[in-house]
Amino acid sequence: MTTKSDDKEPDKPFLNTVEAAAWLRLTKNTLEKMRVHGRGPEYRKHGRYVRYHIEDLVEWSKANKRRSTSDED
Repeated sequence: MTTKSDDKEPDKPFLNTVEAAAWLRLTKNTLEKMRVHGRGPEYRKHGRYVRYHIEDLVEWSKANKRRSTSDED
């Protein structure tokens, strides 16, 4: 079992595609398509496995914050 050194640090910082998609409230397919087109959050390859760090998901989400539908992408 992983121990927390800080209350803000998650127990499991690396998520697979299904877990990361669920955390972002997206489908697995949407997140995979975003990855292919370079529009999604940063990811890492651990061997043949794609992993998303929770901090990268938070950073990507914050970077995509909008106040209006007319905000530029």
